[in-house]
Amino acid sequence: MSVSAIILARGGSKGIPNKNLIDFCGKPLISWTIEQIQASEEINDIWVSSDSENILEVAAKYEVNLIKRPEKLSGDIATSESGWIHAIDYIESIENKKIDIVFAPQVTSPLRTSGDIDNAIKLFIEKGFDSLFSSCVAEDLFFWEKDLNGILQSANYDYKNRKRRQDIEERYVENGSFYIFTPNVLRQFNNRFGKNIGTSIMENWKMYEIDSHEDVGICKAIMNEYLLN
Repeated sequence: MSVSAIILARGGSKGIPNKNLIDFCGKPLISWTIEQIQASEEINDIWVSSDSENILEVAAKYEVNLIKRPEKLSGDIATSESGWIHAIDYIESIENKKIDIVFAPQVTSPLRTSGDIDNAIKLFIEKGFDSLFSSCVAEDLFFWEKDLNGILQSANYDYKNRKRRQDIEERYVENGSFYIFTPNVLRQFNNRFGKNIGTSIMENWKMYEIDSHEDVGICKAIMNEYLLN
């Protein structure tokens, strides 16, 4: 089956200007995602879709395929789904080929390995999923929320009947590192998720992503401790 990686990397970012190109452990942030995918044994081709010439120039150094994304699909309100659909249509039109599976990573989640990618794709194919998300197991996460009167209530457990840790049902946090889906799912539902959804579990420290300047320092520390050393 043909697996295409589509990396969405727009130029605009309010939290951190030019976030996808910031220096992260000695390389532009997007470089880590590209290199992880290039080390994968399960992905056939790599495409970077961006409205930014600077991002496309950096990606070109890695000899990946480039897609210039229209501005109307690159603003703050544009969905990832619209970017993926545009990329799939573009690839299938110029390559005259059918994409079976899309691997869609998030550039701002650099804490992953090629092994995470390969394991997820193998699981996706083996189990016959039509969509999959990367996740971490939620351990000891007890959520509270305010009701209409502003009174705190436990949301995902009964505080009056608190279970032991080992008796709590396993729950999964969608960590956003990557998604896998078929083009048919995306086009039919205009959504990354279809009807047969799976998850690929990663270590909990891989859930951190870069959305703020504080996140950069945290992710650098984790990268140096767990992946670079």
